[in-house]
Amino acid sequence: MNPLVVRGLRKSYGDLEVVSGVDLEVASGECFGLLGPNGAGKTTILRLCLGLVEADSGSIRLLGREVPAHAREARSEVGVVPQLDNLDPDFTVAENLLVYGRYFGLERHEIDGRIPALLEFAGLAGRASAKIQTLSGGMKRRLILARALVNEPRLLFMDEPTTGLDPQARHLIWERLRRLRQEGRTLVLTTHFMDEAERLCTRVAIMDRGRIIAQGAPRALVAEHIEPQVVEAYGAGLEAWAEQALSLAPRVERAGETVFCYAERAEPVLGALEGRSDLSFLHRPANLEDVFLKLTGRDLRD
Repeated sequence: MNPLVVRGLRKSYGDLEVVSGVDLEVASGECFGLLGPNGAGKTTILRLCLGLVEADSGSIRLLGREVPAHAREARSEVGVVPQLDNLDPDFTVAENLLVYGRYFGLERHEIDGRIPALLEFAGLAGRASAKIQTLSGGMKRRLILARALVNEPRLLFMDEPTTGLDPQARHLIWERLRRLRQEGRTLVLTTHFMDEAERLCTRVAIMDRGRIIAQGAPRALVAEHIEPQVVEAYGAGLEAWAEQALSLAPRVERAGETVFCYAERAEPVLGALEGRSDLSFLHRPANLEDVFLKLTGRDLRD
């Protein structure tokens, strides 16, 4: 049985429907990503799946239990990494793990026995007695990840787990998440980082305005929705180049001071750019971010 099955999920706040008939299914041992602009409904879906808010209609089955009717029992086998830092600043690193473990009814000796391995996993060995205020942003996010594992969950929900981190901290958390998958854990995450989704996720669902508009493996979505070659051009000669680009590539988009040319073959575009001192350019393969922007648009969401 798959650890998470959602059917026909709907949720409105007043006249605004933030989740509009969502169906999704997460297989055991996979990393499933929910992607979407701000306000797409990603965090609401996580809260619905955890039974923290009640759906208007639809069904949720979490680890074999109906939610929200049996949400408390299901959550006993779930770990949660929230979007925002909610560590208790009055407690040490170890005390944060201890208090959180007690919420699950674990005995102190059980938690004490797990803390050394959790701190090692988080790269925080030797920091058990450190105050939260002395930790860097990356250390805090790794501690929150370790805290989510204190009850040895089968499934882990993560809401933008690496937002605000520097590249080194992001890569360390990615390595830890890969380790969890190798251990057989099931991961569900939301993220705004398309490279993160491509690296970690076996499958993703792209959401917009409360609906899932595409779903599948990252590379399969790229192959389905985007021409394989992309050339980005920018510089002082952009205005004239934008007109010329329309005759060189089947699909051309402009975002700010950059023109994006999407094509099966990049040679005609690259040939036209060669030797131009008024333009800089980048040639690369298409990626998940291109799919995301094509399907959800390039307009800023607040």
